[in-house]
Amino acid sequence: MQQSLSQIGTLVAKEFRLEWRQRYALNGMLLYIVGAVFVCYLSFNARRGQLLPIVWNTLFWIIQLFSAINAIAKTFVQERAGRQLYYYTLASPQQIIIAKIIYNIGLMLVLSLLGFAVYAFVLGNLAQDWQLYLGGLLLGAVGFAASLTLVAGIAAKAENSATLMAILSFPVILPLLLLLLRVSKNAMDGLERSASRDELLSILAIDAIVLALSVLLFPFIWKS
Repeated sequence: MQQSLSQIGTLVAKEFRLEWRQRYALNGMLLYIVGAVFVCYLSFNARRGQLLPIVWNTLFWIIQLFSAINAIAKTFVQERAGRQLYYYTLASPQQIIIAKIIYNIGLMLVLSLLGFAVYAFVLGNLAQDWQLYLGGLLLGAVGFAASLTLVAGIAAKAENSATLMAILSFPVILPLLLLLLRVSKNAMDGLERSASRDELLSILAIDAIVLALSVLLFPFIWKS
């Protein structure tokens, strides 16, 4: 058990070092978030208070969704076949997918919190219960990371991986996104947190199911 955790930690550290060496990818994602927020600001002329709360919420989750897809799509595509074969001799498929998910969760948490900070600073924070809003955002980041990591692993086995990932990710992400929109809408309206309990439990269940499926199914994908 200790050796397995050590190998997972080594793989996670490798992902961070690889991302740090290729900082242009991270810089590109940050530029996308800041650019999208700035375009929204110019388009809706927020200074005059023309941005409705429901529009504010919808735009934010659209930015988060595309940020997640752009950030995680390269998870397996950037790995060459020779390097994947080398990993196959060093670690088990379960360790590899867990390390990928942990790294992508960390990446999504950073991008989500940074995106919310920039979005709230530029367009104002219209959420009455911002703690609940952040809670849903963090759960959504975990769900996006786990779901898209598994989909990226499946799509990487195909020739046109980008198109396949877009097709496969939609039915996986849609239920999670609908629940997140309900929770964030309740936070925008300042409702009691008990009103969002069922949605939060459903999001937690989806996150747990996706994590379990990733560990169970990825070995078959990896061996192919």
